[in-house]
Amino acid sequence: MLRTAEAKSHAAITIVNAMAARKGAALGIKLWTKATVTVTDHPGEFVARNISDPRENADLARVTAQYVFAKFHADKRFGAFIQTESNIPIAVGLKSSSAASNSVALASLYALGRKRSDVEVVKLGVEASLRARVTITGAYDDACASYFGGLVVTDNAKRRILKRCRPERELRFLVLVPRMKRYTRSVNPKPMKAIKPLALAVHREVLRGNYWRAMTLNGLIYSMALGYDTTTTWAALNAGALAAGLTGKGPAVAAVVSAPDVRGVQSAWRDSGGKIIETSFNFHKATVSRSQGWM
Repeated sequence: MLRTAEAKSHAAITIVNAMAARKGAALGIKLWTKATVTVTDHPGEFVARNISDPRENADLARVTAQYVFAKFHADKRFGAFIQTESNIPIAVGLKSSSAASNSVALASLYALGRKRSDVEVVKLGVEASLRARVTITGAYDDACASYFGGLVVTDNAKRRILKRCRPERELRFLVLVPRMKRYTRSVNPKPMKAIKPLALAVHREVLRGNYWRAMTLNGLIYSMALGYDTTTTWAALNAGALAAGLTGKGPAVAAVVSAPDVRGVQSAWRDSGGKIIETSFNFHKATVSRSQGWM
C-alpha cells in the first residue's frame, strides 16, 4: 500500500456547454493542477489546502478524497492530508474544479494502493464534484477533457463518451481572464431551458466535426443566456481567430488562433482589462508522477 501519491490533470476550454441540454464537448489545454494526498492515522479526518491560493475554499479536494476513501471503506481506518497546486485561474470557466477532482481522485486511489480504470477515476471525481456542489450537470465533458486530453464529446446525462479526437492543426489558444470570478453555484439555471434546442444543434455540429464553428456559436448562445457582453468575442474573430467564445459559465473568453494571428488577437484584447493567457492543446492524460510507500 502507498502512503503518499501525487497526480496531475489539466485544464480545458468549452466547445459545447452541457448546462442546457446535458450534452457537451470540451478540449484539453496545457494549464494544470497537481494534487498530493498523504494518508494519515486519523480515521475520518480529511484536511485540504490550496497552496496556490490559500484564500480559496478547499472543500472540493477534501470531499473528493473523503469520497474515494469511503468507496473502499478506508475512511474508518485512515484520514488524509490533501494539497493542491495549480496555474489554472479559479471560477472563470477553465475547468479548475474538474482538474482538481481528477487529480485528487487519482492521487487518493494510488495513496490507498488501489487501481481503477481511467473512466472509473473520472466518474469518482464527477460524483465528488456533485457532492461538493461545484457543478450543475456533473461536468462529465469537462472532466473527460481534463483527464484524457484532446477533444471529448459526451452525453453527460448518461456519462458516456460519444467521440474523442485530436485536432490536427497546429493552433494556439488565447484566454482572456477578467478580474471577476463566477462560481457555478451563482448561475441561474432558468435561462437554460430557452436555449436547449440551440445547444443541441451546436452539439450536433461537433459530432459532424465542425469544432470551431460550434465553439463560437456556443459562446454566443451562452453569453446571451448568462448576460455577458460579446465585444471581446467579436474583437477576437475580427482579428483573425478561427473561433472564439465564452468558456464554461465564464467570465473567461477563449480564442483558437493560428500562430500568425496571435499578436493581432492579443492586440485586440489589450484594452479589455483582463489577463491574457497563451497556451496550446493538451493531449496527455492525467498522470501519477510521485509516490512513497509505507514504511
